[in-house]
Amino acid sequence: MSFNTKFKLSFMMFLEFFIWGGWFVTLGLFLEKNLSTTGAQSAAAFSTQSFGAIIAPFIIGLIADKYFNAERILGVLHLIGAVLMFQMYNAEDFTAFYPYVFAYMVAYMPTLALVNSVSFNQMSNPEKEFGVIRVWGTIGWIIAGLTISLVFAWDSSENAAAGMLRNTFLMTCIASLVLGIYSFMLPKTPPKIAKGEKKTITEILGLDAFALLKDKNYLIFFLASIMICIPLAFYYQNASLFLGEIEMTNLTGKMALGQVSEVLFMLLLPVFFGKFGIKKTLLVGMIAWVVRYALFAYGNVNELSFMLLIGIALHGICYDFFFVSGQIYTDSKAGEKFKSAAQGMITLATYGVGMLIGFWVAGVITDTYVTPDGAHDWQTIWLIPSGIAVLVALTFALAFKEKKPTPVAA
Repeated sequence: MSFNTKFKLSFMMFLEFFIWGGWFVTLGLFLEKNLSTTGAQSAAAFSTQSFGAIIAPFIIGLIADKYFNAERILGVLHLIGAVLMFQMYNAEDFTAFYPYVFAYMVAYMPTLALVNSVSFNQMSNPEKEFGVIRVWGTIGWIIAGLTISLVFAWDSSENAAAGMLRNTFLMTCIASLVLGIYSFMLPKTPPKIAKGEKKTITEILGLDAFALLKDKNYLIFFLASIMICIPLAFYYQNASLFLGEIEMTNLTGKMALGQVSEVLFMLLLPVFFGKFGIKKTLLVGMIAWVVRYALFAYGNVNELSFMLLIGIALHGICYDFFFVSGQIYTDSKAGEKFKSAAQGMITLATYGVGMLIGFWVAGVITDTYVTPDGAHDWQTIWLIPSGIAVLVALTFALAFKEKKPTPVAA
């Protein structure tokens, strides 16, 4: 791959995740401080991510794979996203805000698969080349958080209360516009299905990958993936709100520690995976969720602030050791014919079904545990997903039977 192509793909990844990290991290804080939402309304806003993930295979499978170049669809979706993000910036209440965030997520979630498709199409050895490109997405997310916290301080208590967090949508609007235009300059990625080639709707949407669930171990992993997304949803939905309410300074910048650790543990994952196997790796990821939320429950911004920072930094283990390992495990279980479809299936299960359930549960819990003076009982709110993660980890540990390699006869 030429340097020019590497640069184009890296900048594409940078913008793709700068856009996501530029508004999604502080969404919970914005909704309560600026739109005075309830937990249920906040859950509805975050659930749009899940609806986008559920709808995405139809856009990719029925349109991108069959009719149009991936980079062109990527450009069109981000241009639409820029318009919708500007409307979110202008929304004055939740009733006006919700339709735009819903439409935006339906447009954005398919782009996660499209940037991968554009990248893989240029690679002769994705196993070695993709990581170098994808890491720029994590850097983009980190830069977005640092920009919000350290450059503009939109997430400070005073600025958030004054409505300055609204500017995150304007920043993202501009980035979406840039990526929308830039996408038409990316390497051409033609449809995967040639003209005249016949494929069933089941094949196009990748539904035939559900045959993997006939394997008992994979079924247990699949169900655990859905259930562990409930604790994950608590983090996405409540972390910025929680840290804002307890008045942590530069909270978005500090939350970027999670992405820094993600890069570190991504490098350690192959070593751990090779030495301890899939079951122990997945269990470490689940247990990290237990520890993270216990740290959130008992930490504070004073003498125990280190507990909050460790909880944030555990994101690398929480995400990489379960979700990235799960993608590797899924790839190993799927045959060549179902590799892409299997990845789509596990994404649908986690970001679609699992997160949808998780956001709803998080909304109910957040509304339920409120103190008489109107503040949130954060200790109880965080201990609940920690307990859920304990149950998921124990069930997985007992039910999942890792197969040892069959020894070769002498």
